[in-house]
Amino acid sequence: MSEYEVPQGDGQPVEVYLDLLRIRMDTEDYRLLLRVVEPVLKAIDEERLSTLDFALDSDADELPQEVRDEAALVIATAVTGRLDNEVVEIDVDDTGPVRIVTDATTASDPDRLGEIADYIRDRHRQTEELRGIAEVSGLPTDF
Repeated sequence: MSEYEVPQGDGQPVEVYLDLLRIRMDTEDYRLLLRVVEPVLKAIDEERLSTLDFALDSDADELPQEVRDEAALVIATAVTGRLDNEVVEIDVDDTGPVRIVTDATTASDPDRLGEIADYIRDRHRQTEELRGIAEVSGLPTDF
């Protein structure tokens, strides 16, 4: 498997993070991580991320939680250029626990995490309303 190659100067935080993960992770988990993030990193480089359908939850049975979390952090590093991203689990009443990636400052701010949880609740409510409208209208509900 080839490793992700970043353009000169643009991907240094991603290179650093991937190097750290290569040292820290089990070889097979690291290869799995690369298989997950390479298409996303390539899409980011080619500025076509909006055309990529990507969800870390879709392979939930095959992808260990640690690999999913690290993949999310690698992608966040590529998008933000920052190495201080963290995965935080927020308990949202309607949907249960939700894992998000955020910066270290937000991760340590309970008020901000509460605002994010409120936003997730509102989006969930809106999605359920739209799903109900679609169902009644005979439209697909898998959005």
